Amino acid sequence: MTAVTIAAQHVSDILRLAFEHTPSHKALIVSDARSELAILLAESYRICLPEADVIDFDAVSPEFILAAFDKLAPFDLVVLIQSTSFRLDAFRVRVELFKRQIKVIEHPHLFRMVGKDALCYIDSLAYDPIYYRGVGHRLKARIDSVQSATIDSGGERLIFPAGLEPAKLNIGDYAGMQNIGGQFPIGEVFTESRNLEAVNGRVRVFAFADLTFQVSLPPNPITLSIANGRVVNAEHATPEFEQVLEHIRADEHEVWVRELGFGMNRAFTQTSVVPDVGTYERMCGIHLSLGAKHAVYAKPGFTRRSGKHHVDVFAVTESVLLDEEVVFRDGAWQVS
Repeated sequence: MTAVTIAAQHVSDILRLAFEHTPSHKALIVSDARSELAILLAESYRICLPEADVIDFDAVSPEFILAAFDKLAPFDLVVLIQSTSFRLDAFRVRVELFKRQIKVIEHPHLFRMVGKDALCYIDSLAYDPIYYRGVGHRLKARIDSVQSATIDSGGERLIFPAGLEPAKLNIGDYAGMQNIGGQFPIGEVFTESRNLEAVNGRVRVFAFADLTFQVSLPPNPITLSIANGRVVNAEHATPEFEQVLEHIRADEHEVWVRELGFGMNRAFTQTSVVPDVGTYERMCGIHLSLGAKHAVYAKPGFTRRSGKHHVDVFAVTESVLLDEEVVFRDGAWQVS
């Protein structure tokens, strides 16, 4: 099968199973043609949504696009296929569409994925509702009730002994949610420590987001020492990683560990990596965020203004324990 055919199969499943889209509602595709992957995805969506209106972002004015949005009704669908990220002056596209109860599928920063990376991206769009919804909801139930969590990254252990915040789901199940949709690919359950200062230990990091929001792979894992919720040392750090730490410290004075992400997308692993960090964030395993910014969870002493940085780092994940139960081992989630 061709890449377009495979992508169209995955898109069809997303539209039918995750979004429950039917021809009774309008669909609008806004895309550009600046990258190989954007062109391929646009063709896949056109195959699956033959009734949709299609707009070439670069061929029309912002006013034309905004007028097209104005014609939509609640629960209509907008697909945004972006080689970079669309800008419409002060109009925050996804946020404003959600305010109108419009469903949104967003594929940003596609220019970063070419060749085999583009094929990996296509694989990551496969939607298995039994896996995502089954494992996702079971993970959330465990996270919401545990007293502690442990990340074993091959001889180093990072401990979350104060319980975890109620988990948020990004699994293509929008039942009961105010907003339907978001950035694709999907596959993540995330939380953070109830008490940030309780987090202690060491963790080995095999990849991180650099200052250009691309995934950087150091030649050897970087070992972070974390005391009272803050990074206090980074062994085997590359110059690029030192730049990240310096950037955070320049604005925030110290480097907090906040998000604890349970990635579920099986197309992305420690050896199957794509360059865009917003895409690779769904990697099957654990990722953490460095920096004070994590607007989902309010914490005393942290404000939206004080938190400027949210930098994803990806842990070597030998195993994950919630309380004393192993929920991840051998590269897969094991929750029942």
